[in-house]
Amino acid sequence: MPSPAEASGNSASRAVEIALASLEDSKAEEIVSIDIQGKSALADYMVVASGRSHRHVAAVADHLIKALKEAGLGTARVEGLSGADWVLIDSGDIIVHVFRPEVREFYNIEKMWSAPDMEDETLH
Repeated sequence: MPSPAEASGNSASRAVEIALASLEDSKAEEIVSIDIQGKSALADYMVVASGRSHRHVAAVADHLIKALKEAGLGTARVEGLSGADWVLIDSGDIIVHVFRPEVREFYNIEKMWSAPDMEDETLH
């Protein structure tokens, strides 16, 4: 029987696969998956993608929410769908950000999370 950490990892990997397939199917652009295990207790993975317009961002997010639910991964928490500049979809194991290109460029969150881990001795 897998340990809770292994079970969570399997669930997270499955959720990432479903999310990436949904984003590809919705023609999301510049899709990036970031492993944040050990960097944050928020989730195991973060996925960042872009839509071409408000309408495209909303459609991509809506498609993803339905795909996660249909896969039995529960109802994700969603923020920003009404404005569709930046939609955050939190399914527990993964967090997905869908941006309009200008908003993504401004916040550049994948750069922050992709940074290499600092050595413990350098922290103050």
